[in-house]
Amino acid sequence: MKKTAFIGMLVLLLVMLAACGNSGGDKEAAGTGEQTPASSEPTSETNETASDTRSITYLGQEYIIPVNAEKIVITGAMEAMEDALVLDVHPAGAITIGGEFPERFVSITDQAQSIGEKTEPNFETILSLQPDVILGTTKFKPEVVEQLKKIAPLIQVSHIASDWKDNLSLMAELTGKQDEAKQIIEEYEAQVEASKTELGDTLNDKEVVAIRIRGGEMYIYPANVFVNPILYEDLGLTPPAEVTAAEAQEMISVEQFAEMNPDYVFIQFEEQSNKDNPAALEDLQNNPIIQKTTAFKDDHVFINVIDPLSEGGPAWSRTNFLTAAVEQLTK
Repeated sequence: MKKTAFIGMLVLLLVMLAACGNSGGDKEAAGTGEQTPASSEPTSETNETASDTRSITYLGQEYIIPVNAEKIVITGAMEAMEDALVLDVHPAGAITIGGEFPERFVSITDQAQSIGEKTEPNFETILSLQPDVILGTTKFKPEVVEQLKKIAPLIQVSHIASDWKDNLSLMAELTGKQDEAKQIIEEYEAQVEASKTELGDTLNDKEVVAIRIRGGEMYIYPANVFVNPILYEDLGLTPPAEVTAAEAQEMISVEQFAEMNPDYVFIQFEEQSNKDNPAALEDLQNNPIIQKTTAFKDDHVFINVIDPLSEGGPAWSRTNFLTAAVEQLTK
């Protein structure tokens, strides 16, 4: 009996030692990085990290954004507002002008909160919206950029008119509307070809210039800014020397305009941009020096042929300005 009991205890001891050995083996496998059945599946945290973000490239720069960028805030970039309009994107936060959403954007601001004026973003409101992506402008000062980057991924949308396809494609990629953007670009390019055919060579020896009145003063722009690429690149018109020489927004006097003496002039006058001088347009039209210039004498002056808040470069501006410009230039 004693011998039997001793053998039983010995067997039990061996079984316990074997079990301890297996447990140590599992720990050793984990320590050396070998996968065991329990660790063969990634954790939920790993899954979340891998699937919740994606990379997009815009104008040569890479941005990491959420996969589903459902909450988009637009601040400073009217270009992005116009792209949202043509793609029917409804931002969570958008720019106001004079405290209100411009009538042109009513169809896409139905779910939006005001995040401040064009040049005055309200950081607290933007933070409260918890945006997935912020679309700002390349015109923002560095201190504004740093503040916005602390809230959410920030993409600064180019204000250069010739970047319009990249801008539109950016909005499309953020919202999954690539097919719509492609169609808009193709339709515009077809419209350009049709417009060039309609104009023919009637403007080959004519000078056409686009001017903005801001703060009561006249401004011209470089050939790749405002509506200028439509006139000089798309339609192939020859820019005046003053436009070619301009490196940025440049104020011109009445005398300088008279010296330039264009054959056709498109004028953009927006009330909020001239609230301290609301009679600026009327004063210009009644100026005796201006009245002697070719465009004014021949009644080839076209005022606000599209919404005066239009940036000129984005797809909405291009399509509508091209239509309106050709209509006026062929009269």
